[in-house]
Amino acid sequence: MMSDHLVDVGATPNRPRNFVFVLMDNFTMLCFAAAVESLRIANRMSGKDLYTWQLMGDGGTPVASSAGIEFVVSSDLVEVGRDDTIMLCGGVEIQQATTKKMLAWLRREARRGLVVCGLCTAAYTVARAGLLDGKRATIHWENQDSFVEEFDEVELTKSVFVVDGNRITTAGGTSSIDLMLKLIAQDHGEELANAVADQLIYSSIRTDQDTQRLSIPTRIGVRHPKLSLVIQKMEQNIEDPISPSILAKEVGMSTRQLERLFRRYLNRSPKRYYMELRLQKARNLLMQTDMSVINVALACGFASPSHFSKCYRAHYDTTPYRERGAQAARLGG
Repeated sequence: MMSDHLVDVGATPNRPRNFVFVLMDNFTMLCFAAAVESLRIANRMSGKDLYTWQLMGDGGTPVASSAGIEFVVSSDLVEVGRDDTIMLCGGVEIQQATTKKMLAWLRREARRGLVVCGLCTAAYTVARAGLLDGKRATIHWENQDSFVEEFDEVELTKSVFVVDGNRITTAGGTSSIDLMLKLIAQDHGEELANAVADQLIYSSIRTDQDTQRLSIPTRIGVRHPKLSLVIQKMEQNIEDPISPSILAKEVGMSTRQLERLFRRYLNRSPKRYYMELRLQKARNLLMQTDMSVINVALACGFASPSHFSKCYRAHYDTTPYRERGAQAARLGG
């Protein structure tokens, strides 16, 4: 049962801080719900209406989340209050959800000085509107490769969330909680933010200094310092792959020792593991960007499109061109 203890937040502000949640097609429910619940609990724990919120959507019609559940919004994309905070809620297929109307509305509201936040993949939309140029930002790790290729004016980080002036971005999922706790603490103090975290059973509050992905040892299920270091070097050098012999030398091993290490813990050779990393990035770029297949190949360290196509087909049982075509057909484009 939830506690009824109220946290004293001092004087009530003249008016509550209002958040405008803009639900985009196929938005992720978790990042949206986590943000709203944090605000609701802050009101409950303080015993005051510190925060209000409303839902908007392109067209003003119900918006379907990526789970297929529809949400009724209160209005189309209209002018909001000067002190409001815009929370753009993204999800899967963010490029298709980013309409010309949405971009024009965002630019217009930003010119009025509003705080604009992109939750999960919505950082893509904020960047497309030109609102992140020259700023630090983050986005869900699955979209990082394509984001870097498209927006070179943005300093992309791997942080859980980033606040850079009046632009905010989050990595998605539970990172909405971390962001909202920071905002609540700024608005009304750490005690209230901690009380909200307790109600959410959220015991490990992250800051903008924390990275979004699990550590390499946790991800691969192996705690071996040299193996983790080699994998880190592989992930950082996709466009210009490093040979296994050089990787081995850099961590003080022989090539044969490195081969045995990969076989023992990951059941594949270093070369095979590296190839899978490169192909995974290639697939992300094919699915999320308009980059040509040739440029995708080059970005992932393949010298020729034919070699890229051969490796891609061996791993994914389809060619890069068919993958791109199937994606376009599925999206009706």
